[in-house]
Amino acid sequence: MSSHPIDHVAVAVHSIRESAPIYELLTGERSSPPEEVEGQGVRVSFVGGTELLEPSDPSGTVARFLERRGPGLHHIAYRVPDLPAELERLSRAGVELIDREPRSGAGGHRVAFLHPRSTGGVLVELVEG
Repeated sequence: MSSHPIDHVAVAVHSIRESAPIYELLTGERSSPPEEVEGQGVRVSFVGGTELLEPSDPSGTVARFLERRGPGLHHIAYRVPDLPAELERLSRAGVELIDREPRSGAGGHRVAFLHPRSTGGVLVELVEG
């Protein structure tokens, strides 16, 4: 089995504009322009290896996350070379998949999510790249 490096860590925020400066200060990097991710109800911006998630759909999953838990760690993403093959491997191993098929994510990458029930309570995203 090959290793899968961390691609990014995602933080749910109420406002990218208000939250980006602290991550810019921490990383020494500038935030990317916010990008609307179709079908996921979020705007995203990257500051180094941190993805800031701002809800654009008030009934979406990130909006609900913020209502229940407030701002904070949302998910960890791992980079994989072949997303369909990795989903098949994990499914065979008994991991509960949220996405059985890749979907479009930020930056045009193909992504898929694993259910926290199978990953120790942490939402995990797989990013093909």
